[in-house]
Amino acid sequence: MLVVSIIVLTIAIQTIVQYSLDKQRNTALIVNLAGFQRTLSQRLLNEAYSCRFHNCDYAELKLTLNKLLQRNEILQNGSVNLGIEPLRNEGISKNFGRLHPYIVWFSSNMSSYDDVAHLSFNDIRFRVDRFGEIMDDIVLQFQKQSEEDIKAMRIIELELAIFSVFIVLFEIFFIVNPIINRIMEQKKKLAEIAWHQSHVFSSHMKNIKDLQYVMRVERNPERRDEIVKFIYEELDQLDHVSQNMQNSLKKSEDVDLPHQRMLKKMETLLEKYHLVLGEEVTDDDRAHSLKS
Repeated sequence: MLVVSIIVLTIAIQTIVQYSLDKQRNTALIVNLAGFQRTLSQRLLNEAYSCRFHNCDYAELKLTLNKLLQRNEILQNGSVNLGIEPLRNEGISKNFGRLHPYIVWFSSNMSSYDDVAHLSFNDIRFRVDRFGEIMDDIVLQFQKQSEEDIKAMRIIELELAIFSVFIVLFEIFFIVNPIINRIMEQKKKLAEIAWHQSHVFSSHMKNIKDLQYVMRVERNPERRDEIVKFIYEELDQLDHVSQNMQNSLKKSEDVDLPHQRMLKKMETLLEKYHLVLGEEVTDDDRAHSLKS
């Protein structure tokens, strides 16, 4: 029972630790994605500037815009492939609501080359700056949420560790220690039986052998009857010693082990609430009994 409980507790602790690590990895991934959104917005501004005043690489601008829109969707609705769950924090959702008009503006005004060529660079920079400020708040909120999750997992791990120590101590004091005492008691009983075997029993057997030898050489009938009487007395003593040995073993066998007492209590409780599976009396049986 002690070994099984330790194995179960170890599995539970390792499960929680692995869950905590997965949670931290997912949170770190979310924080990185949110932080990279600011980089994408700045890159989008640089690409728009190049299209207005230098050689335009619209394909790069379009790729940057698609990444920004896609990751914004992942941060809110989650991703099965990345193992990210949908957003459930109301405070962060409100900030994404503030961010939504800028996302719509980027998507509707920068989706074609002609739109980018005619946009005011100051309008793009203003919206990119506002986008970056809101994303700073969102990243900070994700970090605080991550810290709270880590703190909660640490508390759970600490509670489970304390519970594990309590369970082990309980089993040591109420199961292992009584079993050790039982073993020591058995050892004492065996030592007592061994003493009777080696001293008392051997002594009586030696007396019987001596009397047997005397009886063989004795010719006087009265003396032989007296020797027979002595032999019977020695046999009675041997029977008494044997009875003491059996009583010692019986006392040690009648003592229930702690787990046996626990099982008996459980059986009594089950019987009290009629949860023990026994012979069920069916309607058929009742019908037969009535007929008989």
